Amino acid sequence: MPELPEAEANRRRVAEQCLNRTIEEATLGKDISYIELPGDNELGRLAGRQFTQTHRHGKLIFAGSQTGPWICVHLGMTGKLLPFDADERDAPDYTKFLIRFEGTRRLAYRCPRKLGWVRVVDSPGEEIERIGFGPDALDMSREDFLNVIGGTNGTIKGALMAQHKLAGIGNLWSDEILFQTGVAPDRTASDLSGKTIGDMYADMRRILTRVCEVNADYDDLPRSWLIGSREDGAKCPRCDGTIRKSKVAGRSAHACDRHQT
Repeated sequence: MPELPEAEANRRRVAEQCLNRTIEEATLGKDISYIELPGDNELGRLAGRQFTQTHRHGKLIFAGSQTGPWICVHLGMTGKLLPFDADERDAPDYTKFLIRFEGTRRLAYRCPRKLGWVRVVDSPGEEIERIGFGPDALDMSREDFLNVIGGTNGTIKGALMAQHKLAGIGNLWSDEILFQTGVAPDRTASDLSGKTIGDMYADMRRILTRVCEVNADYDDLPRSWLIGSREDGAKCPRCDGTIRKSKVAGRSAHACDRHQT
């Protein structure tokens, strides 16, 4: 599922290719019964407006203007925001939401699987508060991270993935953070030392920043990271251990059986 770095890569595409263009029409695609999309009145609010800025909070992507309205997009399992020019090709397959700008530019929300959604909202701040998300993982202070994550009585993996605690980290990058910090995913968060939680905070920022820098292109990430060996039975790229798959906090977890303790 796309997480903070993947959402950031999508936001950048919108910012680079779709700003300051008048919206002529917003329409829905086919086979949309399983996905939350704007109704006719909400779609009508977008016509004649321009996106002048973008914002991301955790996994949420926003595009709008100071006076609104904004679209708020959650990519779900496999969603993408894809700008394209209509004179070059038709809308991508599995397009569920399409914005037609003046001229040839288009913006498609492609979502082959469930769980994604698009909403028309008045402001990012109001929507983030309404959903109840915590601070963005890259905006959270070290002190707040120590208090919030270190004070959790559940598993450390579950704490990292809890969007009401900090927004943006899911299954993939929680595994990577714990792998690089050397902490087993089923450890109780409140049992970890302040130093370990502090190291985890530094690793989290370094990892997420690096993935954002390469626009979530995993081929450009170091081979010493877990992501290239995230498979049950794979050889650990850091030590002589083996990557083992388990279930933690209701989700699959991949961790080294040797250096993660």
